[in-house]
Amino acid sequence: MRLFSVRSALTASFALSSLSGLAAALPQPDAPEVVEAIEGTFGVTPGARRNHIKGSCALGEFVGSREAARYSRSSLFSGKGVPVVARFSLSGGNPKAPDTARSGRGMALEFRLPKGQVHHITMLNTPVFGAAQPRTFLDLMHALRPDPTTGKPDPEKLKAFKASHPDSLAQAEYLASHNPPASYANSTYWGIHTFRFIDRKGRVTPVRWRFVPQDGKQPLGGDAMKAAGADFLEQALIARTTQGAARWDMLVSVGQPGDPDDDPTVAWPAERREFRAGTLSIVQAMPQTGAACEPINFDPLVMADGIAPSRDPILLFRSPAYAVSFAKRLSGQ
Repeated sequence: MRLFSVRSALTASFALSSLSGLAAALPQPDAPEVVEAIEGTFGVTPGARRNHIKGSCALGEFVGSREAARYSRSSLFSGKGVPVVARFSLSGGNPKAPDTARSGRGMALEFRLPKGQVHHITMLNTPVFGAAQPRTFLDLMHALRPDPTTGKPDPEKLKAFKASHPDSLAQAEYLASHNPPASYANSTYWGIHTFRFIDRKGRVTPVRWRFVPQDGKQPLGGDAMKAAGADFLEQALIARTTQGAARWDMLVSVGQPGDPDDDPTVAWPAERREFRAGTLSIVQAMPQTGAACEPINFDPLVMADGIAPSRDPILLFRSPAYAVSFAKRLSGQ
C-alpha cells in the first residue's frame, strides 16, 4: 500500500511538473492583452484602476534600521523618517466587491525619498502569488469571466483552469483556508517577489520581505463575517488611525543558493535568516477619491538606488501592465 502511495505521489508530481512546463512554454501575453482580459471579466469603470479598484488612501512614515543599511545602500534605510503615501485595497476590478470576500488584500507604498526620488513597494496579504507566468494570470481572467446566462463564472471552466495551472493552487488554497482580516491594520502583507539588496560595495543579497502588523493578525470569525457588511475595511482603518499610529515591522528574509528567485508561487524555507529592516507607521487614513494615493501608479519597478528587481517574470510583467491601466484611467477610459 505504501509503495502504491509513493508511486501515486510521483505520478501526480510528474503530471503537475509537465503541466507547469507546458504552460511556461506557451507564448506569453502582452500587457494590453492582460488588461483587456481584466476588463472583460470585471467590466470597466471609466477613469478607475482595472485591478485593485476598491481601496483607501493613507499617510505615514517609514524608519529603516541599521541592520538593513548593512545590506542595502538605499536611503530608505537611512534611519531617518521617510514620508509614505499608502493605498490599501481589495484584489479584482469590481468596485462593489464585499470586504468579506475571500480575495487578496493589497498594501501599496510610495516612499518619498530625499532629492525628489521615490520608491514603490506593492504587496499582498498572501505569502505566494497565484501565477508563475503571465499566461496563468491571463487564463485565470478568462476562466473567471461571467457566463452571460448566469452572471457567474462557469464552474467547469474554473475546474479546467485549476487542473491545467498547478502554479495557481497554493495561493488559492491559502485564501480558501484563511478568513479575510478584520481590518487592514490586522493583516500581514508579503512582497511576494524576490528582490536584490545592493550595499555600498556593490555586493548583492537576494531578499524577500513581509510587513507584520504590531496590532497582531486578526481574521474575521464566522459570526463577524456575517455581521461585518460590505464596506467595513475603510472605516475600520480610519477609526484605527484616529486612536494612534498603526504600525508594521518590515521583516526581511535572506536568500540562500537554490532558493527560487524567479517564481513567486513558491515560498522560501521558513528557517531562512531574517532581520527587521524598519517600521512603517500609518497615521491617517481616508477615502481614496481626491486623496494623495488616487493618482499614483504604484509600479513595483519604481526603485531607488540600493534595491533592484530579480528576474521574476511576473514582477517584470507588472510594470508594463500597470502602465497600460494607468494610461487608460488618465485618459478617462
